Amino acid sequence: MKLRKVIAASAAVLALSLAATACGGNDDDSSSSGSGGGGKVKVGIKYDQPGLGLKKPDGSFAGFDVDVATYVAKELGYKPDQIEFVETKSADRENALARGDVKYIVATYSITDERKQKVDFAGPYLLAHQDLLVKKDSKISKGTDLNGKNLCSVTGSTSAQNVQKTIAPKANLKQVSSYSECIAGLQSGAVDAVTTDDSILAGFASQDQYKGKFKLAGLKLSNENYGIGVKKGDTATVDKINKALEKMVSDGSWQKAVDANFGPADYKNEPAPKIGQIVK
Repeated sequence: MKLRKVIAASAAVLALSLAATACGGNDDDSSSSGSGGGGKVKVGIKYDQPGLGLKKPDGSFAGFDVDVATYVAKELGYKPDQIEFVETKSADRENALARGDVKYIVATYSITDERKQKVDFAGPYLLAHQDLLVKKDSKISKGTDLNGKNLCSVTGSTSAQNVQKTIAPKANLKQVSSYSECIAGLQSGAVDAVTTDDSILAGFASQDQYKGKFKLAGLKLSNENYGIGVKKGDTATVDKINKALEKMVSDGSWQKAVDANFGPADYKNEPAPKIGQIVK
């Protein structure tokens, strides 16, 4: 008798568990390839890049990457309140996708052959170039003008290495932990120029406290094809994001986002790149 009661009780618990699983679902849709429905989507962005991906003091998010990420999410079937932005720092982007922490990443993520071994990319959605940010009245107009000048970049960045090795080997390179420090040094006169992607520089220069003080030199020292990172093998999501990007360009939303986020810095953006077209 006791054995039959135990078996009956176990069967009842199992039935309830199965019913809960079938009805409850999972409201985190970060690894799903379906539409939004009642779930959420986790999207990786930067939190500290003005004009691209910035978390504001009130907890909201702003920037070109944020606008692109939001547009894509809409096309995937998600409403704004179903999007959860997750900070994904450069060094952890591949791991975040592999772990399933986010469904896709929009974070100045340059498409490279090395990265394509670990993740898949949709896009590109922006062609950026390494450039220089200088004061409005600066006479620096070409890379060699940096010889003998104080140049700032982030420690270990490819931009800094590029200048040191090939552009201006006699520049006095100062490497710090963040571009915010470089911008502060440019404003104070401690450095003569800051180097990284032109889109990142334009974002900083567009901040209210810097409007009208800086300018981009307009140099194209490298080509950076920004793509949207997706977990390796998730071709269905890549295809859907590519269609969303094509629509964003065709309906004018892409250019509107460029103008809104980079316009104050007189950013001379390249035309929207064609899907799958990588500029070397």
